[in-house]
Amino acid sequence: MSFEDLTVEHLDQVNKVVEKYLAGTPETQISKELAIPRQKVVGYINEWRAMASDNAAIRARAKEALVGADTHYSKLIQKAYEVIDEATMASDLRSKNSAIKLVMDLERTRIDMLQKAGLLENKELAEEMMAIEDRQATLIAILKDIAAEHPEIRDEIMRRLSSATKPGETVTVVSGE
Repeated sequence: MSFEDLTVEHLDQVNKVVEKYLAGTPETQISKELAIPRQKVVGYINEWRAMASDNAAIRARAKEALVGADTHYSKLIQKAYEVIDEATMASDLRSKNSAIKLVMDLERTRIDMLQKAGLLENKELAEEMMAIEDRQATLIAILKDIAAEHPEIRDEIMRRLSSATKPGETVTVVSGE
């Protein structure tokens, strides 16, 4: 096998690893899925970071991939909001609750992906995180209102909210009764 073939094969392997990494897959899982030792996976990711920081074409390609993934997350989030609207119209509180949690999870995953890629500046990341936290606070307030208005599902909503909140944060609903 020629040096050129080995180089192409190596870069293909790096690309496969980085593609999964940018999608949010943990290194250990990448290692299992691609049957590559975890140490090599970490090495490929570090190699990609070094190449990307030194090469404008690779940085551009990485940004394109991230834009594509970000666009995909935006579409998924939009669809989740459609589910929320449909659940609201059908008075299906369980589906609405699940869809709201899905939106929060998708937003968290998208930011994590962008942060891992190192393409968000600290200021941009802070602003985006603040916007997400504001949306999450709004969604949690909506769920608390629903729980207060519908005691038959209050316990389920509170259980799910407690799993979605920060450690040490208390979720309390005061009954209007």
